Amino acid sequence: METLLLDPDDVSAGAHTSELIVAVEEAFAAYERGDIKMPAKSYIDLPEYNGDFRSMPAYMKADDWDAAGIKWVNVHPDNPDDHDLPTVLGTMIYSDPTNAVPLAIMDGTTLTRKRTGAAAAVATDHLAVADASTLGIIGAGVQSYTQLEAISEVRDIETVVVSDLREEAVERFIDRFGDEFDVREGSPAEAAACDILSTVTPVEHPIVPDGAVGKHTHINAMGADAPGKHEIEDALLERATLVIDDYEQCTHSGEINVPWSQGLLDDEDIYGELGAIVTDKLPARGEEGGPTGVTVFDSTGLAIQDVAAAHVVYEQASERDIGTPFQLVDTRV
Repeated sequence: METLLLDPDDVSAGAHTSELIVAVEEAFAAYERGDIKMPAKSYIDLPEYNGDFRSMPAYMKADDWDAAGIKWVNVHPDNPDDHDLPTVLGTMIYSDPTNAVPLAIMDGTTLTRKRTGAAAAVATDHLAVADASTLGIIGAGVQSYTQLEAISEVRDIETVVVSDLREEAVERFIDRFGDEFDVREGSPAEAAACDILSTVTPVEHPIVPDGAVGKHTHINAMGADAPGKHEIEDALLERATLVIDDYEQCTHSGEINVPWSQGLLDDEDIYGELGAIVTDKLPARGEEGGPTGVTVFDSTGLAIQDVAAAHVVYEQASERDIGTPFQLVDTRV
C-alpha cells in the first residue's frame, strides 16, 4: 500500500471549490448528528518564537463515506516579515479509518485556506440574504482569496470592497480579481457596509465598527483563533444573531472569546451552531423564525473540516493520477 505525497499544486488541483463546500457542509452535518470523533485541539505555545503549534485529529462519517486524519499546524505571526513564510503552515495526514493506512500526506497550508473559505461559504449560504451581491473583506492576505472564491460560489457577487493597512496586499488582491469582479479598496467601515463581510485578520482590538454594518449584513468572523483575538466591536456582537462552529472553541478562542470572558455575552446570546442550521434543526435566514438582521458566524476551524477537505483532494488525486506515490510505512505482518 503506497501513500500519496501531495504538494501545494496537487492540493490546489484536487480542491475543487464547489466540492469542498459540499464536503465541509457534510462535516457540519456529521458534527450535529454526532457522527464524528474530534478531540479538543491541543496547543504547544512558544512565546519565545511568538508562535504556537496545534494538533487537530478527527474522524467523521458522512452519508456515503467516512475518513480520518490529523493536521499539524502552526500560527507564527512574525513569519512573513522575519522568514518570508506564511503565518500559518500545516501538514495533513489522511488515513483509511478501516485499517489505519496513511493514504496521503498533503500540504495542509493550502488545505487550510481552501477549507476555511468553504466554511465561510456554507455559513453565507444559510445566513446571507439571497440577493447579496456585495462582499467586504478586511484583511487582504492569502486567506482573503479563498473567501472570495468560495463565497462567490453561493452568492452572485458583483462588487468587492477590500481593506488592509498594507497597500501592496490590496494591490495584489485587485490584480488577482479585478478582471472577474468590480474590486476596489475601502476602509473597514466601507467593507462592513456590504451585504456580506469576511474578516481575516489577527487583531486583538476590534476593527469592525458597530455603526458601519448594513441592516442585514452577514459577517464571517474568520480571524479569531486564539484567546485575546477580537475583530468585531462588542456592541455589534451583542445585538447580532450569533452562529458558532463549536461551543468550546468559540468561547475559548473564537471571535466571542473576549466579551464572553468579560461577561458581556452568555449562552442566551448564541443562536446556535452552524451544524444545527445545516441539518434544519434551526431555521436559516429566509425561513420562518430565522434570523432577519445582522448575523455573525464565529469560525474557529474544526478538524473535521480538514478531514472533509482532505477527502475531496485525495479522491480527486486518485482519480486523476495527481501526486507522487511512495512507500511510507512498513506494512509487513
